[in-house]
Amino acid sequence: MTATYRDVKADILSKIVRGEWEPGGLIPGEVELAEQYSCARATVNRAVRELADDGIVERRRKAGTRVRMTPVRQARFDIPLIRSEIEQSGSTYRYALIDDSVVVAPDWLTARLTLEPESRARHLICLHYADGKAYQLEDRWINLATLPQAEQADFSTTGPNEWLVATVPFSDVEIAFSASAADAALARYLDCMVGDALFTTERSTWWEGQAVTHVRLSFRPGHRMTAQY
Repeated sequence: MTATYRDVKADILSKIVRGEWEPGGLIPGEVELAEQYSCARATVNRAVRELADDGIVERRRKAGTRVRMTPVRQARFDIPLIRSEIEQSGSTYRYALIDDSVVVAPDWLTARLTLEPESRARHLICLHYADGKAYQLEDRWINLATLPQAEQADFSTTGPNEWLVATVPFSDVEIAFSASAADAALARYLDCMVGDALFTTERSTWWEGQAVTHVRLSFRPGHRMTAQY
């Protein structure tokens, strides 16, 4: 059976932990590893790239990949799945698509994602529920120049959050957290009072320099975020 990138990553890490590949030492090249694991070179490349992102190895062009002398601790960010977040809390999840359109990206989005003028984007507004109560409002923009297949994707029963995580990776992310006051629209969607304090997350992602998506997530009053590193 062909090894997946997760298999390759786990085996390389185990060799480093066991001391088979010592700190400062070169690890085999991608071609050799691809032959060893009976997989594509791209599979090895992804595994090694993630180990580099984790601070375990150091990649240098034309100099190969070495085990770091001292592993670097880095903040690692994974795009959360709202369905999993709600279900793991013991609540019943439900999704609703509120609005869906394909438009020319507004000026603020063009500037935020560094898009070409007149770029087209799919704009979706979705609600996620926990035990029948509004939990999160998702205001999502998808860049159709990077993901043209998103124009025909069906988001009527499954949200863009899950589709994007399954469809495209990301190499860069920009994220901001803030408190905001609910306006009339947010108060209606999240079943709260105008002026109530809401926890808000804004996140933009890119894949190898190409803008993928921008999303603004507004949570109902009382939401608490927990992070683990």
